[in-house]
Amino acid sequence: MAQHEVHHGAHHLGAHEYSFWPLPVGMAVLLLPITFIAYFVWAKSMLALLLGGMSLALLVVGLSGWAYEFYTRGHEEGLGFPAMMFFIVSEIVIFGTMFAAFYMARVAHASQWKSWVPQELNLYTPLILTLILWTSSGTAALAEKFAHAERRGLSALFFLFTIGLGALFAIIHIQEWTHLWHSGFTLSSNMYGTGFYALTGIHTSHVFVGLIMMVVAVFLLLTGKITHHKGQTYVRATVLYWHFVDLMWLLVASSAYLIGSLV
Repeated sequence: MAQHEVHHGAHHLGAHEYSFWPLPVGMAVLLLPITFIAYFVWAKSMLALLLGGMSLALLVVGLSGWAYEFYTRGHEEGLGFPAMMFFIVSEIVIFGTMFAAFYMARVAHASQWKSWVPQELNLYTPLILTLILWTSSGTAALAEKFAHAERRGLSALFFLFTIGLGALFAIIHIQEWTHLWHSGFTLSSNMYGTGFYALTGIHTSHVFVGLIMMVVAVFLLLTGKITHHKGQTYVRATVLYWHFVDLMWLLVASSAYLIGSLV
């Protein structure tokens, strides 16, 4: 009996070990920096467009195939949640680097900083964005709760609410960028502009990643692929990532808007 269990476990391990789908995902990651090099260093815009399109296509195909493989033949290993924790730690390092650069610039250019703060900067906007994002954290928590209770319809509904709030956050943020940009506060206008767009931009990119993860969660819930025995790890990891994005926004908003505008 023990030999049968060992053989059965080895069979499952082998099925994942020899998966084809990590190959296109890895190729997509490899092509991404080459795309930026082609555009910014080689000044080959058409080549960059081609490489970027190939990278995106390989990424979508690879991740889709990998997910399909798991939900048709794989089984829950229980490692998704700790893996997301490690991933979030790496994200904290990235954000920490950005914060360090912003505050170093703030201190080094303290005498000039006052002249760099745009009059069009509205401090009510980050307050509204905070309310939207933290409301979405509550709806995400409810989506996870209903998923664990196997009430897949309600879970998908609250994920859709969260997606809508996240999309609203992104739309308002992009409109604010557009307004500030047209007023002359650009990425290259001064060190404050560089730090402001770098911090808020990298955060918004994480918002988009979270939205994609939740769209996938809705699809898996509505197609019945998330059950009590499979897919719960993905839901937990997705909601944990969204909570991280919401929490990080407080640090981004307080740095880029409040501390950044103090003179």
